[in-house]
Amino acid sequence: MQFQTIPAYQELDQIPRDLRFHPGGVQAPAILSRQQIEAFNRDGFISPIRIFDEAEMAGHRRYFDDLLNRVMAAGGDSYSISTAHLKYGAVYDLLTHPRIVAVVKDVLGENVIGWGSHYFCKMPGDGKRVSWHQDASYWPLTPSKAVTVWLAIDDADTENACVRFLPGSHLFGHLTWHLSETDESNVLNQTVAEVERFGAPFDSLLKAGEASLHSDLLLHGSEANESNRRRCGLTLRYCTPDVRAHLGWNEKGVVVSGTDAAGHWANLSRPELG
Repeated sequence: MQFQTIPAYQELDQIPRDLRFHPGGVQAPAILSRQQIEAFNRDGFISPIRIFDEAEMAGHRRYFDDLLNRVMAAGGDSYSISTAHLKYGAVYDLLTHPRIVAVVKDVLGENVIGWGSHYFCKMPGDGKRVSWHQDASYWPLTPSKAVTVWLAIDDADTENACVRFLPGSHLFGHLTWHLSETDESNVLNQTVAEVERFGAPFDSLLKAGEASLHSDLLLHGSEANESNRRRCGLTLRYCTPDVRAHLGWNEKGVVVSGTDAAGHWANLSRPELG
C-alpha cells in the first residue's frame, strides 16, 4: 500500500479540485438537531457533541497512553500517529463506532467513508502551535465534502491549547496561504494570514469524550500548550463516497455506513494489531 501522508503543494496544484462548500444535513437527523445542522452550514462547525462518558473515554485514554509510549520508544513523537485506523484495531473501532458515525451521517447522509485518523497530542509545555489553516489545502480530494470529528482524549481548554475555529470562514472557498516550513514552532507547513476579517475565534472547549465536527474548508488552529497538562485529540476524517481521492488516498478509505457504489474506496478490513 503506497500513499503519501501530506502531498507536496505542487502535486495538489496539478489536481483539478472543487473547493467550494457544499451544505450538509439530512431532513430527519437522528442525533443532531436541526439547529445544530443549520449552525454547521452557517458557521462551519458544531461543538460540543457528547460521544462517550468519562469511564468509556478513560479506557481509551489508557490505550492511547500505552500506544504513545510504544511509538515514542520506536523513535516517533506525539504528532506522528497518523492514518492510525490502518495500523491499530482500536482506532479502526473508533473510526467505525456507531455513535460517531451516526453524528456524521446527520451531516453527510447515509453513505459515508471514513478515511483519516490522526492523534494531535500536545504534551505539557511543548511550545508548538497549529497555525490557521484549511484541511482541504492538504488533501487530494474533490469535491470538498469532507468533515473532521475532533474527539477529545483529554479535557481541552484555553489553558492547554484547545482548537479554535473562525466561524463562517468555510464559505469563502479555498483561501490563499503561505509556506511556513521554517517556523519550528508550527506543527504544519502552511499558514493563512490576515484572518482578522473573519472576526473573533471560537474556542472549542471540550471535556474528554466530547467532540467537535468541522468542515474541511473551515479555518482553524490552536496555540502552543504552555500548561502542565497534556492536550490530546483524535481527528477522524469522513467524506461522501462520490468524493474522489488522488495520489492513492482511496486506499485509506473504509465504508462506515451505506455503500460505495463505484467501489472507489479500498474498504480495507480491521487490522489485527491492538
